[in-house]
Amino acid sequence: MAENINYSEDSIRSLDWKEHIRLRPGMYIGKLGDGSAYDDGIYVLLKEIIDNSIDEFVMGAGRTIEVSISEHKVSVRDYGRGIPLGKVIDCVSKINTGGKYDSKAFQKSVGLNGVGTKAVNALSANFTVQSYRDGRTKIAEFNKGELIREEAEKDTTQRNGTAITFIPDDSIFRHFRFIPEFVENMIWNYVFLNAGLTISFNGQKYFSEKGLHDLLLKNTDAEHIRYPIIHLKGEDIEIAMTHSQQYGEEYYSFVNGQHTTQGGTHQAAFREAVVKTIRERFKKEFDASDIRASIVAAVSVRVQEPVFESQTKTKLGSLNVGPDGPSVRAFVNDFVKKELDDYLLKNPETADALLKRILQSERERKDIAGIKKLANERAKKASLHNRKLRDCKIHFDDNHERKQETTLFITEGDSASGSITKSRDVMTQAVFSLKGKPLNCFGLTKKVVYENEEFNLLQHALSIEDGLEALRYNNIVIATDADVDGMHIRLLMMTFFLQFFPDLVKAGHVSILQTPLFRVRNKKETIYCYSEEEKQNAISRLGAKPEITRFKGLGEISPDEFGLFIGKDMRLDPVILKEANIHALLEYFMGKNTPDRQQHIVRNLRVEKDDAQTAALKETTEEETAA
Repeated sequence: MAENINYSEDSIRSLDWKEHIRLRPGMYIGKLGDGSAYDDGIYVLLKEIIDNSIDEFVMGAGRTIEVSISEHKVSVRDYGRGIPLGKVIDCVSKINTGGKYDSKAFQKSVGLNGVGTKAVNALSANFTVQSYRDGRTKIAEFNKGELIREEAEKDTTQRNGTAITFIPDDSIFRHFRFIPEFVENMIWNYVFLNAGLTISFNGQKYFSEKGLHDLLLKNTDAEHIRYPIIHLKGEDIEIAMTHSQQYGEEYYSFVNGQHTTQGGTHQAAFREAVVKTIRERFKKEFDASDIRASIVAAVSVRVQEPVFESQTKTKLGSLNVGPDGPSVRAFVNDFVKKELDDYLLKNPETADALLKRILQSERERKDIAGIKKLANERAKKASLHNRKLRDCKIHFDDNHERKQETTLFITEGDSASGSITKSRDVMTQAVFSLKGKPLNCFGLTKKVVYENEEFNLLQHALSIEDGLEALRYNNIVIATDADVDGMHIRLLMMTFFLQFFPDLVKAGHVSILQTPLFRVRNKKETIYCYSEEEKQNAISRLGAKPEITRFKGLGEISPDEFGLFIGKDMRLDPVILKEANIHALLEYFMGKNTPDRQQHIVRNLRVEKDDAQTAALKETTEEETAA
C-alpha cells in the first residue's frame, strides 16, 4: 500500500523569480548545453542582452555596440539612452518589469515579456549592470540573481548607454565554452538587419550597407548564383532572394531582428507567395518544388506584439502583423506579389535566368522520377523493419518539450552501434548504423541519393527529402572511431551532407561526437581523457602508476561506460561551415588527387625526431612529387 503523504497548506510553496528560473531554465532559454550547438543556452543569454541594445538602435539611440568575450566572461556596452537610474535594479531583477510594455517606446521590439535580462541575471554566477544617463551613473552587481552590491548614483563623463557584464553559472551550463564562429554569425545577422549599425566583437568591427543583400552574398557561393540577388524593401518588410546550384531550399528568416531558425508564419507565407507570383508572371502552373528548388532567400518582417512559440523565439506563431493589422500571410503575399512581379517586369534578363533555373529543376525532377519512385517504395518497405535505424520515441517535428534534445547518431559497424543502442536514451536518441565506408558522392548528382540504398534510407530516416520542414532530429551526430578509417568516414558523411543538404550543416544540425581516447583509473577513481594532455593530468592526479586503457574504437567501450559520454556531459564538435564556396572546399579535400592537395600533405606531414621511418617517408614523398 502506498505511503499516505500529508497534503496541507504547508505543502504549497511559491518560488520567487530567480528560484523559478534556476529550477526551470528550459522554460526561459530552451536547452542548456555546453556551447557546442548554435542554439545552446549561453548564446540565448548573450542574445537577450544584445537584443536590448538593438532595440535602442532601432529607436534611434546609439549606432555602436561593443561586445567582448574572454574565456567565460561576456561584456556588452551600448550607447543608447541608458536604463533610467532609479529603475536599474528593477529592470534586471524584477520579473515582468521593463520599458517594452509601452508600445510607444518600443513599437516593434523582440523582447516584450520582461523576462530576458532577468533570466540572464538568475543564470549567471556574476552579473553586473551599469547605466550611464545624462552625466550620472549607477551600478549594481548580482550573484545568481541575488543583489550583492549596489553603489549610489554618481557623476560620470561617459556617454549615455548601458554596460552589462555576466559570467554564466557553470553549475547550470556544465563545461561551457563560447564558440567564436557562432557569436560571429549572430553578430553578422544583427548588422545585416540593421543598416547603419556597427558592432565591435573582440575588437573587430562588423557593418553592412545593403542589409539582406549582403547576407545572401556572404552565405552563398558567388560562382553559383544564377542571377543577381533580388533585393526588395518596404515598410516593415525586407526580402532578398536568388537561385543557386545547390540542392534544396535555404531560408534566413527574421522577426523584429530575431533570427527565427525554425521559420514560422512569415517564412511559410513567403514560400507560398513566391510560387504564386512566378506562376502568374510566366502564366504556367509550375510544380512548386521546381520553383523553390535551389532557392536561397532572406525574409525580415517587423510586427507589433509578435507571438513566438517559445521564450527562445525561434518560430513565429503570430497570425497578424498587429492588433488591427492584416494577417502575416496577406501582408507578405501582397508585398511579394507586387514588388517581385514589378522587379521581374523591369529586369527581363533576371526573369529569363530565373525561368531557366526553374526549367532545369523541372528536367532534373523528371529525370530521376522513376528511380525516386522505386527508391521511395524500397525505403517505405524498409521503414517497417529498418535494421539500420534504431529509432527513438520523440522527434524534432513533434510538439514536445524535449524535441530540442532529439539526436540521431550515425555510427560505423554493428559493434559501435550496439554499444550506443544499449546505453542511449530511447526517448530522444536514435542510432543509424553504416555498413562500412559510404560512397564518396562529390561531383555526383542527387540521383545517387536514391540509387544508393544506404543514402536513401538515411535521407528517409531524417525526413529531409523535401527540405528541413519535417526534420526528425535536431542533432545529427557522426559517431566514428578516432582512427584514420573513422576520420575518413566522417569526411565522407560530411561530403554527403554538404553536397546534397548544405542547409542542414548551415543550420547547425550536424556535429561530431567526441569520445575518450584513454581511461585512467585506480581503485578509488576513474578519469576519462579526451587528449594526451588530459591523460597526463589524470596520471599526475591519481599517481602511483594507475591503470591506463587506450580505446581504439567505439566498440571497445562498454554500454555502461558509453552512457557516460552521450548523456548530459556529451562532448560535440559542431560542423561549422566557414566558407560559402562549398564546391571549391569539397573539390580540394574530396576531389581527385590534385597537386595542391599533395603539396598540402607534404607540407603538413608530421615528423617525429626519433622516427626515422617517418622522415624517410616524407623524403620519398617529396622526391615523387618533384619527379
